[in-house]
Amino acid sequence: MALMITDECINCDVCEPECPNNAISQGVEIYQIDPGKCTECVGHYDRPQCQEVCPVDCIPLNPEWVETRDELERKYETLTQLKVSAPA
Repeated sequence: MALMITDECINCDVCEPECPNNAISQGVEIYQIDPGKCTECVGHYDRPQCQEVCPVDCIPLNPEWVETRDELERKYETLTQLKVSAPA
């Protein structure tokens, strides 16, 4: 599953720089997570880094974006390949 940020977000700015996939960005009112880029940090870390640093615990799994561990690993591989092949 991808993660999501709930409306309990206090816009503290600590989650965005922790995301290795650049899946977190500032939304209209609160931060948001692009589920197409979120791998729950699979391939990078043992635990989602945004959840680790969030002071208000407002980053649960997104029930609308269900993915298996294998699917998250494939997404990580695809995102990694895109970074490698992107022009500098």
